[in-house]
Amino acid sequence: MSASPSSPRPGGEVPPARRTVLKGAAALAGAAGAGVTLTACSTETNSGGRTPAVPAAPVELGAAADVPVGGAKLFRERKLIVSCPAEGQYKAFSAQCTHAGCVLDKIVEGEGNCPCHGSRFDVTTGEVLRGPATEPLPAVPVRAEGGKLVAG
Repeated sequence: MSASPSSPRPGGEVPPARRTVLKGAAALAGAAGAGVTLTACSTETNSGGRTPAVPAAPVELGAAADVPVGGAKLFRERKLIVSCPAEGQYKAFSAQCTHAGCVLDKIVEGEGNCPCHGSRFDVTTGEVLRGPATEPLPAVPVRAEGGKLVAG
C-alpha cells in the first residue's frame, strides 16, 4: 500500500502539497529571471568596463572630413564624440555616460544617447540634456593633423 502525497511520512512529517512545491519552484525561477534582468541593466556590456572616460595617450580617430561641419560623429570603439562647429574646428568629449559609465550608442538630432538609462547629452558642449546623468561629458583635446583627427 503506497502513501498518498498528503499522508504523513514516517516520523509524523507531512510532505508539502504539490501546489506548494510548484509555487516555490515558480518563485525560484522568477528570482533567477530577476537576476538576469539586473545583469542586463549592468554597465559592463555597454561600457569600457573600468577603463578611463578619456584616453590616457593620443589616439588617431580617422579622417577629419568624416565629421561634418555643423555635425558630430560618434567614435564608439574609442568612446569619443567629435563635433565640428565650423570648418577646421573640432571639439571632442568622452562618449562614456557620466551616470553609470555606459558608452553612448548614437547621435540623434545633436544629442548623444545613453542606451542604459536614457541620459542625453549635447554633442557640441557635452552638457546633460536629460538625466539621470547630472555631470557633463568630460572634454577631450582634439586636433587635426595631416587630415586625420587625433584625440588625447
